[in-house]
Amino acid sequence: MSLLTFQTNAQEAAGGRLSKDLPFDLSHLVDAASETGEITHILFDRNQQSHIHQPWRKLISRREFRNPPGLSTAERTELSYARLRLVNETMDDPEALASDAHRLAALHEWTGAVDASLGALSGIHYNLFLGSLHDHNESVAGRDLDEFTSMRRTGTFLCTELEHGNDASAMETTATYDRPTDSFVLHTPTAGAQKFMPNTSTTGGPKSALVAARLLMDEEDQGVFLFLTPLTDENGTLPGVTVRRLPERAGHPLDHCLTAFDQVRLERAALLESEHGRLDADGTLSSSLGNRRKRFLHSVQRVTTGKLCMSGAAVGVSRAALAIAVRYAHARYISGPKANQRIPLVAHRSHHGRLLFGLSTAYAMTFLHRKVVSQWAAHDSTADNSELERLVALTKSWTTWQARDIAIECRERCGAPGLFSANALSDIATNIEGTITAEGDNLVISLKAAAEMLFNHQPPARRSELPAAEQSLTDVYFLRDLLVESEAIWQSKARSALRQGPPRDPVRRWNAASSSALELADVHTRRQAAEAFLDAAAAAVGTKARYLLHQLARLFLLKEVVGHSGELLAGGLITVEHVRDLPAAIEEIVADLAPHMMTLVDAFDLPEEFFAQVPIANEDYVLRWDELAESLDAAGADGP
Repeated sequence: MSLLTFQTNAQEAAGGRLSKDLPFDLSHLVDAASETGEITHILFDRNQQSHIHQPWRKLISRREFRNPPGLSTAERTELSYARLRLVNETMDDPEALASDAHRLAALHEWTGAVDASLGALSGIHYNLFLGSLHDHNESVAGRDLDEFTSMRRTGTFLCTELEHGNDASAMETTATYDRPTDSFVLHTPTAGAQKFMPNTSTTGGPKSALVAARLLMDEEDQGVFLFLTPLTDENGTLPGVTVRRLPERAGHPLDHCLTAFDQVRLERAALLESEHGRLDADGTLSSSLGNRRKRFLHSVQRVTTGKLCMSGAAVGVSRAALAIAVRYAHARYISGPKANQRIPLVAHRSHHGRLLFGLSTAYAMTFLHRKVVSQWAAHDSTADNSELERLVALTKSWTTWQARDIAIECRERCGAPGLFSANALSDIATNIEGTITAEGDNLVISLKAAAEMLFNHQPPARRSELPAAEQSLTDVYFLRDLLVESEAIWQSKARSALRQGPPRDPVRRWNAASSSALELADVHTRRQAAEAFLDAAAAAVGTKARYLLHQLARLFLLKEVVGHSGELLAGGLITVEHVRDLPAAIEEIVADLAPHMMTLVDAFDLPEEFFAQVPIANEDYVLRWDELAESLDAAGADGP
């Protein structure tokens, strides 16, 4: 939507009395275009934007990514597989995508709002499947991957079992080494050991899987390894493989199934080998990792990159939801306080304030994600990366949880139209549930990180040692220091609770400490996001772009400080005056930023082709609703 066009239309809708009658002046929008480009540049990896983001942005602009009305569940699933092949066709080297964390995460970031199932399929095929093959490089040597990189066969990944989710290291599926034939026998011993939820049906064409199974050699358990296993061909499932579809789940449809194996014979080359385990010519297993748990973690190490993909999807759909809601807030006019006056929804503080809170969080999420992806892409795989892996996990849990809150808020701000799939918001809110659980349930991975941070984490130093009475809420680095102090407070509380818990009862001791430990992990992640946001704001060259980013970062920080103000006040880290001034400080920034909301969402750079299929994201949304109803009638869709 052209900013100048909107200004003209808004003036006409208000009878030419825009600046005089509306609660705030929208004329700033006319001058906004100059800073939009710079904010976009900063949001999307700056000089790497054309390499990392533009191919995917261009992809979702294509007509193949418009969603035809009236498709059945099966047709929508088939469409996602067709789009997966389209993704593959856009790349010169599909295998290289698996080793490029930036581009892989960006793929999820851009496709999430148009086809959540495509994101799931992409993550499974390129990250978990091809990525695992790539990481187990000794297994790849001499192996022809052309049928996977050409997508004559789609790759999938089978780890979770019906009775083993977050405790997947306890899985029951076995791969028994048969010495006489130098092969393996893959087997599902119990109903609870069936692989749960993988996309293993015949939909989408022939498939092969990497199956996580417990390697048994001479009746000795060697730990969990991955085995390359053909599942289906053009005629259906292969001998010994049983695939049964699961019922529909909430969100965008995918062919989720229960998968079991009955004494399936696999050739010697099916085992994926690397330092965690090599099978010598004489049938002896050698490993540099001394215990089974470490071997399992090595086998499924691609889950870490998967977490980056999930957080990428979260930041992408959050920005899309906010862009839709903000555009609708400017386009939808309601009765004003004067007779015959019409004003936009966005004029009301109760409306634009909530969306601005979401915008501040979405920007913080994006900059945190950029920071963590860059660190992961540059990490040394031979070093101790436990701290970085912890931050990746916390980023995933925090961004996906925030995405849910943002999607729900945006849906509600759009009223009844937001309930319809055509307007994307209800689907975004439902689909984000999948990212919250995928690649590690949020609460579980947060608890693991929190437990590690009790004694293996040191909050950073404050930037200023001035007493609280001399500090100002206008200083973003003072606000950042308050989050550092909150981090230390919750770490101290958790440590104390753990030490004072009942002896010789680890569960009760952890129960006593876990709530404070989770607060520690949460404020740590939010502080990391705030720092990434401040760094991005400081990098802006243009005065307007820097000002807007700075103000939005300050709004984010003030919101975070409010949540910890009681503990901070009790510790003498802020004053009573600070606490009293917090609401007014937030109100001031919201009022300052309200006229610039379109600039902030235009900087998300979503293509107009995306908005074209979302009726409420356009000025002529009434006409688009009418056209959509006509197209549904023409398609023969069932009426109420």
